[in-house]
Amino acid sequence: MEQLTDHLFRQESGKMVSILTNIFGAANLTLAEDVVQDTLIQALNTWKLKGIPEKPEAWLFRVAKNKAIDQIRKNKHTESFDFTDNKRQLLNSEYTLNVSLENYWKEELIEDQQLKMMYICCSPEISPESQIALILKTLCGFSTPEIAKAFLTSDDTISKRLYRAKNYFREHKTKFELPASEELKERTLKVLNAIYLLFNEGYNSSNSKDLIRKDLIHNAIMLGKLINDNELTRSHEGQALLALMCFHTAREDSRLNPEGNIILLEQQDRSLWNKDLINLGIQYLNMASKGDSISSYHIEAAIAYEHCRAVNFKETNWQSILTLYDLLYQSNKSPIVAFNRVIPFYQIHGAEKALKELAKIKELDKYYLYHSFKAQLLKEMGKSDKALTSYEKALLLTDSEVEKAVIRGKMDKTKL
Repeated sequence: MEQLTDHLFRQESGKMVSILTNIFGAANLTLAEDVVQDTLIQALNTWKLKGIPEKPEAWLFRVAKNKAIDQIRKNKHTESFDFTDNKRQLLNSEYTLNVSLENYWKEELIEDQQLKMMYICCSPEISPESQIALILKTLCGFSTPEIAKAFLTSDDTISKRLYRAKNYFREHKTKFELPASEELKERTLKVLNAIYLLFNEGYNSSNSKDLIRKDLIHNAIMLGKLINDNELTRSHEGQALLALMCFHTAREDSRLNPEGNIILLEQQDRSLWNKDLINLGIQYLNMASKGDSISSYHIEAAIAYEHCRAVNFKETNWQSILTLYDLLYQSNKSPIVAFNRVIPFYQIHGAEKALKELAKIKELDKYYLYHSFKAQLLKEMGKSDKALTSYEKALLLTDSEVEKAVIRGKMDKTKL
């Protein structure tokens, strides 16, 4: 029961927080979260005695709705709630309260409210770190300690980020709505960036004992679909990001062995790759390609697609991948992009030339993969002592036990 309710509570809490924030106003986000928490506690206590109801989602919605009515009656004569706009005035009258409140819980409107919640979380004045924390808390049902653990920071730090964001909503009387049309595209790019960062942390977790955080990955895809399913927020950049996430997620089951150790791309069992997700990624990439511009998401999705379409590692089209990285680097001259570009360069030109390319990148001395890859090149060139020194540097630069195990394995082979 515990595992079932945990999954259900995460899934439904995001819906309920969005609906209740719409009802109470973004300034009262904390109250919306408190009502959801009370609802989940009541569910746990009741279901332990009576068992899980036949329609648990409907049960949760009904209880949350009743608690919302209590809060409206309690606060309607205070300054906490703003019922001045036309669509919310009906909540201020006992005659229309119940009927009006029902409209917020209609199934066909829930996704729309979740979408608006996501855009509120990504208000431009809020830092990217706080945006992600808000999204995880409000839409994905994560607790403050869980968010802190996922990003290797303290509960207090996350609490402060959430408090500052909520205080911004209160001070600016943030409306529960999508931005105006002239602001929508720019805000959508911020939302996509938050989803991208969330997905990356799930795909290759920098702070968790688990390299892959499936909960973060699948929540990122869910949020991406919310954007793509709405004609107002759908964009070619969003479709490209969805394609990218589908291609990477398709390889999820082949990246770790049963003991949780990393399986490198070259050794992965490609029969385990999810063909349905790859095909879905192709559909999104085809839709994304109909636009007039190419974003970094387009290029990264195309790179991921080249890996997915290769029958095996040897037959990967490394020249195409290198060309795509050259294109990506033109728009994003980050050291990480430069580093990733050296990998296909190595496959085409060999270790010696790749080492010279790697030496051109000066900003990655504290990046463990830089030293690990450098060690691989040095080993191939017959310089085992220098390779071991680079592996030792890499070992000191990661906190992931999974990644450390890979490095130690490579060091053992180098010593032979």
